[in-house]
Amino acid sequence: MKVLVADKFEQSGLEGLKQLGCEVLFQPDLKDDALTTAIAEQKPDVVVVRSTKVTEPMLDAGSLKLVVRAGAGYNTIDVAAASKRGIYVSNCPGKNSVAVAELAIALMLALDRRIADNVIELRGGKWNKKEYSKAKGIMGRTLGLIGTGQIGREVIKRAKAFGMPVIAWSKSLTPEKAEQLGVEHRSTPEDVARDADIVSVHVALKPETRSMIGAEFFNAMREGAFFINTSRGEVVDQPALIQAMKTKNIRAGLDVYADEPTTATADFTDSIKDEPNLYGTHHIGASTDQAQEAIAAETVRIVREFKETGQVPNVVNLAKQTPATHTLTVRHRDRPGVLAHVLDAIRQANINVQEMENIIFEGSEAAVARINLEAAPSEETLERLRDENADIIELSLIRIND
Repeated sequence: MKVLVADKFEQSGLEGLKQLGCEVLFQPDLKDDALTTAIAEQKPDVVVVRSTKVTEPMLDAGSLKLVVRAGAGYNTIDVAAASKRGIYVSNCPGKNSVAVAELAIALMLALDRRIADNVIELRGGKWNKKEYSKAKGIMGRTLGLIGTGQIGREVIKRAKAFGMPVIAWSKSLTPEKAEQLGVEHRSTPEDVARDADIVSVHVALKPETRSMIGAEFFNAMREGAFFINTSRGEVVDQPALIQAMKTKNIRAGLDVYADEPTTATADFTDSIKDEPNLYGTHHIGASTDQAQEAIAAETVRIVREFKETGQVPNVVNLAKQTPATHTLTVRHRDRPGVLAHVLDAIRQANINVQEMENIIFEGSEAAVARINLEAAPSEETLERLRDENADIIELSLIRIND
């Protein structure tokens, strides 16, 4: 199996891939047209990326089977195009949760103590203890979380250690789950904004979360509150945030932005950089040695499973529900040609197979196949199958997905 690593990657991960018997091509500077050309010429089975974009032309260029995002979010990969071509997309969820949570807390502390401004003035030879002695402290201040996934839960642990009460909203968060997490439940994101001194956003970028934090949310925030975003820039309506920074003195600690460079070093031209109420980092939330080692190990695990079993851990683009309407169960003797006979009959009936599995019993004498179909075979077809193949022990058909 040939693996093209088209981004920065830990040496431990490269060695792990080689130990699997993979041919590893490590070309971390490939981007855009150069990556498309490399895929076309080198024809890897697997591409591993971090922040590098994977586009439809890249997916068309070679014979890819799997794209691994060495991180959690996968919005830089054209997942829809991959799905149309039968290419798996996988990620490494949860492996950078602690790193991102640590940065979120760091931004809260930095905003409260104005650490960046302290450093800038000190390096400029100016001593201003009078000004920088002014800070509220974060103990006892209410932290509001938007999203309580793995990163959100790591933030909760650290916020509690700082003595912060936590309120939260998440699409899947119920009052009962909130109680288990030791937080107060809120019914809407705006309720969180209204009741929090500091808001921290931890949601994945999906169609339903794009620009979900907008003018209504910022209008609900308290004057002078802190806003932290270490998730994705696209979940925030950035013009609305800038307006709130100007009119409500909202102070923002951001690791992600609406207009980020696509390369590791570049000019940063996003207009938010000029806002005095911004404390910004360079989309580095997951960039700790600990997180990257964990992600590398998970990437190796994904490739190992795919190479050895054909199955892909953490796959993100399989259908949650297919158009299948019926399941045909075939209990049969484990003999050559039995399933070929069944599938040929289904093909002749012009019925599409959506999913299929064949389970072998101990001793390899018998098996059960479950075949999900987009329509029901006629009784005539089923009777013909029963009569024509003595190795079919039993056929049954049930309706699913009503």
